[in-house]
Amino acid sequence: MNKFFPIAILFSFAVNAQDLPKFTDDIATKLAEKPMKCINQEYPNKTAHIINNEKEATLTPTELHPSFYGCFDWHSSVHGHWMLVRLLKSKPHLANKKEILEILNASFQPEKIKEESAYFTKYAVSMNFERTYGWAWLLKLDEELMTWDDPQAKVWHQNLNPLTDEILRLWKIYLPKQTYPNRTGVHPNSAFAMAFAIDWARTANDKVFENQLVEKAKYFYLKDHKTPAYLEPDGSDFFSPSLEIADLMRRILPQKEFVKWFNQFYDKKSIANISEIPIISDINDFQTVHLVGLSFTRAWTMKGISKSLPDNHPLKKQFATTSDKFLANALPLLFQGNYGGDHWLASFAVYALSEE
Repeated sequence: MNKFFPIAILFSFAVNAQDLPKFTDDIATKLAEKPMKCINQEYPNKTAHIINNEKEATLTPTELHPSFYGCFDWHSSVHGHWMLVRLLKSKPHLANKKEILEILNASFQPEKIKEESAYFTKYAVSMNFERTYGWAWLLKLDEELMTWDDPQAKVWHQNLNPLTDEILRLWKIYLPKQTYPNRTGVHPNSAFAMAFAIDWARTANDKVFENQLVEKAKYFYLKDHKTPAYLEPDGSDFFSPSLEIADLMRRILPQKEFVKWFNQFYDKKSIANISEIPIISDINDFQTVHLVGLSFTRAWTMKGISKSLPDNHPLKKQFATTSDKFLANALPLLFQGNYGGDHWLASFAVYALSEE
């Protein structure tokens, strides 16, 4: 029997019950197993550290990043931590709750976080490390802790502050100098990072940062029209460049202005193309598996855009339905690959399932 069959049955039942995925405790428990296995797994590892001299060539992932060394790379570890926090917060009766608490408590130790923060000034050019994808997920992690009325979460949030403050400092320096947006479908995508940053700024009531982001978003994207989304995706995309822009703009524009902008942004050809399920030729390939993530990000961006459109908009229902289609298709695939997907995809699934 196929070893993935029980998982497929679990998700099939959840999808077919009401034609859309249900975020049950059973599914949450299964998803939690992915980051739980890799947060403390040091190798294989893609450190992305720029080696400046012979001494630095010998540094291990744990020496560079004592909290976020696992899950293949720093950003995946960060959003793996975000995912476990989100699950504890939204699913308080998880079967693996005790183990999750132990993992998070070990990662959020003050001395480890201080060392994580120091990394950005300790080495030459390290201030560019994880700009801006990893920065965005760090702020999302901080936002999750900030909004959780739980004694342990308050301690973790306080401990995380030095790293959050350092990321915020660097972003406020970088944003005024960012002349052009990055429109890629992978990590450097500017619209994705700015959307998460705006969420954090509003939650933290950081008006300066929020205004910086809003003005820069308008500068980057307000004049966009007839986006060539009919050319998406590239072969290793996990973002839809066009949907990430729309998901950002719905955050910063009043509904009437957003609808006017949105109607000029897409044409029928592009809408039809981004509504198609990505073809996964080799789920075990570390780059091709990105296309599973594309289904998750299309799902959450379409869901958010749909909720921002007025009831009479012709794409409101279509985007909501298509969002469910992407989610239902991608969930079973999450359990059929290898470490190339295991180290990060569950986080995307949880965000797509739980984001309202």
